[in-house]
Amino acid sequence: MDFLKDLWMFMRERKKFWLAPLILILLILGLVIVFGGGSAIAPFIYTLF
Repeated sequence: MDFLKDLWMFMRERKKFWLAPLILILLILGLVIVFGGGSAIAPFIYTLF
């Protein structure tokens, strides 16, 4: 949790709030790839990329 706190403090201090949506999208894409890799929806996910 220290990493998330440090990241938030960096964004707040340097006024880099535009990084928040970018990080969120990357996290969501990572979760879709990890959890979709071994499931029945994997062929549909791979067609997106």
